[in-house]
Amino acid sequence: MADDASPDEGKLSESTSDAESTAVEETSSAGELESGGSETAEADKAGAAADDEDSIEDDADVEDYDEADEEAKPAKPPMSHVRLATIVGLVLVVALAGLTGWLGFRTYESHKADEQHKLFLQVGRQGALNLTTIDWEHADADVQRILDSATGTFYDDFQKRSQPFVSVVKQAQSKSVGTIAEAGMESESGDGAQVLVAVTVKTSNAGAPEQAPRAWRMRISVQKVGDEAKVSNVEFVP
Repeated sequence: MADDASPDEGKLSESTSDAESTAVEETSSAGELESGGSETAEADKAGAAADDEDSIEDDADVEDYDEADEEAKPAKPPMSHVRLATIVGLVLVVALAGLTGWLGFRTYESHKADEQHKLFLQVGRQGALNLTTIDWEHADADVQRILDSATGTFYDDFQKRSQPFVSVVKQAQSKSVGTIAEAGMESESGDGAQVLVAVTVKTSNAGAPEQAPRAWRMRISVQKVGDEAKVSNVEFVP
């Protein structure tokens, strides 16, 4: 019986040895793997650290290059006081020139408007005098003076009536003299104006008693014609 058991026990021993050998090998392999993994991790860390150091060195090199480049650029000299004063002076001169031109233009426009106002008023006054001062001895010249200072519809209407009017004045040997009592601008717009004129008219006829002066009020419309102004309409105002 003892002999029969020995082979089995030998087989068991061999199996046990094989199992132990296998376990030892697996343990050794695991240890090698762990050791290899640790070494790889350490190598990676070392490589990363080296890369960081290289990056820091590169950044330092770039900064050094930038600083050197900035130092190489010539510094801009500060603007001198003389140049600054010259620029300020030029700006002031330009501003004053513009202001002077604007004021000159406004003065010219104001003067032009004032001259036109005076022209309209003068033409209105003269138109009233021309209409109220007629002498039968030179009626043709008086009527022509009225036509020369007229324009528009007033010119057309008076020209049509001028000859009959002259005939009546000569036949009656009439003489009238007008005197401006007062004149003023009623309205003005663009190239036209309306002038109110108060005139006193003294009239005499041959063979008739002397008449008392009469007061008339007229609205004289004045129109700009080129550089002149002429009477364009006449109304008698109560």
